[in-house]
Amino acid sequence: MGGWRIVAWTTGIIGGLVAALLVGFGTELQGIHLVLRWTARTTALLFFAAFAASSLRRVWPTPTSRWLLANRRYLGVSAGVSHTVHLGAVFALLSFPGQGREPATLIPAALAYVFLYLMVATSFDRSAAWLGRRRWKQLHRIGGYYVWGVLVFTFATAGRPLSAMFALLGLATLALRIAAWRRSAAGASAAA
Repeated sequence: MGGWRIVAWTTGIIGGLVAALLVGFGTELQGIHLVLRWTARTTALLFFAAFAASSLRRVWPTPTSRWLLANRRYLGVSAGVSHTVHLGAVFALLSFPGQGREPATLIPAALAYVFLYLMVATSFDRSAAWLGRRRWKQLHRIGGYYVWGVLVFTFATAGRPLSAMFALLGLATLALRIAAWRRSAAGASAAA
């Protein structure tokens, strides 16, 4: 399985997960909080997979890493779908009295959404061509690291063991990117 089928399957799975959570725990605060937690986790898994794909292929060239790299676009778009559902849950949460957030916490999160949606919008051949290769790479590099940072920080400060595991997973993706960069730099030095 690959390509746009990944996005279709991911959308269906996330929709089923959200429906199960809301049926099982209700549409009050408990159910909304669970939807928030689980969509943050599905976003992180999908985003970290896309974020690490090229580095993983460079460090560990296997059929699995080749598949991840070939489907990085669809994993990223799926992360966008997941985080859109997460945004819906954020708005649902804000509709409850006393659930407002400080602007200082909303601004970094809003900027992460802007980057995520810009990256999703430029994940299509026509929009990527319109943007140009150099600007596309800049957007995806800056946006990728920014979204990565917001996800890792959010999980690291959540105070839950499972969230800590997701923060560590995010840090592992950074370590993988550093290892791939060092391998490329060492190869370039040897070739020079």
